[in-house]
Amino acid sequence: MPDISLTTVVLLCLASLAAGWIDALVGGGGLLLLPSMLLGLPGGTPAAYALGTTKAVGIVGTTGAAVTYVRRAPVDVRTAVRIGLAALAGSCSGAFFAAGMSTEVLKPVIMVVLLGVAAFVILRPAFGTAPAPGPVTRRQVLAAIVLAGLGIGFYDGFIGPGTGTFLVLALTGVLHLDLVTASATAKIVNCCTNAGALATFAWQGTVLWQLAALMAVFNLAGGTLGARTALKKGSGFVRVVLLTVVFALVANLAYEQWVA
Repeated sequence: MPDISLTTVVLLCLASLAAGWIDALVGGGGLLLLPSMLLGLPGGTPAAYALGTTKAVGIVGTTGAAVTYVRRAPVDVRTAVRIGLAALAGSCSGAFFAAGMSTEVLKPVIMVVLLGVAAFVILRPAFGTAPAPGPVTRRQVLAAIVLAGLGIGFYDGFIGPGTGTFLVLALTGVLHLDLVTASATAKIVNCCTNAGALATFAWQGTVLWQLAALMAVFNLAGGTLGARTALKKGSGFVRVVLLTVVFALVANLAYEQWVA
């Protein structure tokens, strides 16, 4: 394990707590967690270690949020699992290709993803507020399996940040779910993508297990709390928090990449 200061470990744990909370509400916890890992790990640490450790942390918080949602929200678990199995295959493939990616390549990609998510949130503030017009059709499920399963699953294994948000957007757009139900469904799918990617990173030996175990406790607490908050209040008020975090991270990553 790289030499990491106690202050950095504490900050990473707090970031993990906040990421779990945000991820359970609207997805996108990785937008906070992965950049924090990239900034916190010593210089020269391969990006694969940040990706692998983030997956080990995220799967715990995501599972906690999924369990909370399934107990309290109307979720079609069968459809979610079908999409999730496709996502597992996609994430394994993505993680395999991510092994050789360097941090210097990864940071600009994350900045573009962050800005894209921010633009969508700003331009479509009412997205996902209307209930589904009717039962989900087979064609819609197939489209969700291809887009949300294979497509976003591959992205999750390859890069990762924003997967939860992209899943919520895809499930809302394709299956016409309301935002809370889409978030609940996305958590089940996200468990599968995290499991597939984590298995690949673990096989490659790029997971910092001690650090991941500590951060996972905080991520689990944040994920469980975030799911309860979403079920109580909805996700509208989180938009401001998410946008603030996104722009702060873009500025920080840009400074690290081109100024520092």
